[in-house]
Amino acid sequence: MAKFIEASAGAKVTLQNGDASTTVDLYSDDGYEMLAGLWTKLTAHFRRQYEISWLGVPIIQFPEDIVALQELIWRVRPDVIVECGIAHGGALLMYATVCDAIGHGRVLGVDVEIRTFNRVAIEAHPMSSRIDLIEGSSIDPKTVEQVRARCAGARRVLVLLDSNHAADHVAQELELYHSLVTPGSYLVAMDGAQGQVYDIPEGKPEWREDNPLPAIHAFVAAHPEFEIDPHFTRLRATSSPDGFLRRKTLEELAGTPATAPRLAASNG
Repeated sequence: MAKFIEASAGAKVTLQNGDASTTVDLYSDDGYEMLAGLWTKLTAHFRRQYEISWLGVPIIQFPEDIVALQELIWRVRPDVIVECGIAHGGALLMYATVCDAIGHGRVLGVDVEIRTFNRVAIEAHPMSSRIDLIEGSSIDPKTVEQVRARCAGARRVLVLLDSNHAADHVAQELELYHSLVTPGSYLVAMDGAQGQVYDIPEGKPEWREDNPLPAIHAFVAAHPEFEIDPHFTRLRATSSPDGFLRRKTLEELAGTPATAPRLAASNG
């Protein structure tokens, strides 16, 4: 039976963590931030992201991120979507479904190992006609060259990085794939929330520093043509904080008004 929690205006939430405690107004920005952060931890702790499927295939994403990603694809309408790290393939199929609704776009999945049962499930799926697979390490020059060849001539390319989440690996992927991203499109480095869940019961202390976020921030500092777009993490319960990196248009880089439509960068 569903349980309902009463919380009227003025309600407060207190988090007791060891000897330290923090109290915030529930209906405040701080309250939203606290509860979203705790929801991220609880989702990871209970592994709820592993229970979600897309048209019958496990997708392993937070529901909020699935919503954000379909918004992104609908907005950009890419010719090619590249995803490094495909797991069961549910995310590939979700991207392909949105492309199919648009009537445009192909999806390229890259993974160091595509297990037979995952490949069979992907290739047997109704959305498989929009998907191509490359087996190989995302940072192997031969793999990168294959991806570049598949993106040749594309007017709009969207890249998502969701393989090894170690900071060094993500840093290498960002450098190897960012040039494929076309102006106005996005380079999405996923799972920076690994740094937020290091302290859950199943977490690892090294995740606090060894996660995609340091690589993301160093990359943006070194590449002014990219900016963090908070619009796609505005729901706040996300596995990819600061991970949606937008490549500025040529007009923006030249200091003139952009001609292409742009989403407002807002947390609201």
